Amino acid sequence: MWCESIPAVGAQWGGWTRVHTVFAVWIVVLSALTLVVDDSNTDPAATAGPSRSTSPAVRPSGATPSAPATRTDVPLTLPGGRTTVFGGQMLVAYYGTPGTGALGVLGEAPPLQIWPRLEQAAAAFERPGRRVQPVFEVIASVARSGPGRDGDYSTDVSRAAVESYIRAAHEVGALVVLDIQTGRSDFLKVARRWKWALEDPWVGLAIDPEWRVHGQDRPGQVIGHVDAGEVNRVSLWLSNLTHQSRLPQKLFIIHQFRTSMVLNPGAIRNRANLAMVQHVDGFGTPHDKLATYHAVARPRQFHEGFKLFYKADTRMMSPAAVLRIRPRVDFVSYQ
Repeated sequence: MWCESIPAVGAQWGGWTRVHTVFAVWIVVLSALTLVVDDSNTDPAATAGPSRSTSPAVRPSGATPSAPATRTDVPLTLPGGRTTVFGGQMLVAYYGTPGTGALGVLGEAPPLQIWPRLEQAAAAFERPGRRVQPVFEVIASVARSGPGRDGDYSTDVSRAAVESYIRAAHEVGALVVLDIQTGRSDFLKVARRWKWALEDPWVGLAIDPEWRVHGQDRPGQVIGHVDAGEVNRVSLWLSNLTHQSRLPQKLFIIHQFRTSMVLNPGAIRNRANLAMVQHVDGFGTPHDKLATYHAVARPRQFHEGFKLFYKADTRMMSPAAVLRIRPRVDFVSYQ
């Protein structure tokens, strides 16, 4: 997500010129890139998903393996044998899309090659009594400047590319989050296309309202939005999938950097099977980023997330500075 930090609450924002420029850069990049994509947007659930690893997952703290996929009497577990996402640990992610670093640091190298950098970045957040869990946050459905074959202004990356991150995650002990930028499509419609991946116990979902546009709007022309009803439909589907598949708790992330991006947020339902995260994005100075965070954050309702930009931030905040933020940040992603 490329977005501007905002100190003001509400839909009105005087910095539109700068964000319009950023949008334009994003859309030009999307138009020019040769992504590893599946432009047909067919339903991947129609074919068999990747096999789940039953080998031990390697983590600095010495994770234990997840339960074998053949077990049906108990839920499968998260790295380290956990069944809940947080509970005393912090999550640190690299964000991006396969095959290019233009949309985030994650895409600068294949998953096993980028892993040492992510592992090092995550380790900087470890503190006594609080473990750190690394995460691959993969933009699986990417907003685009043109309508594409199905007219929704969004393109899915290839199944093989996503599988490579899931395989790598099971090898090194990372979680995976699939980020969807759906253009004119409903979030639930696009999420269903990734059902095969979300059936893996280590894979969660993130929705990005910045790129959820309506009517005749196009990604990059406006900042998108989503209402609580659509969020609730997605979270209910994901929660039911988690329960029916006997999976451990699953991450569900909502990206946001303006109050107008999520309509009626107080009506968003909490789901027992999901770890609900409000991820506050926005680049700029530390002062601007904290102003955005405090304007948007709803810590009584969500775990809070915070974005750090290697290139777009001015004086990127250190791990120690992020750990001092209140309300407390539980999820950090680097772009």
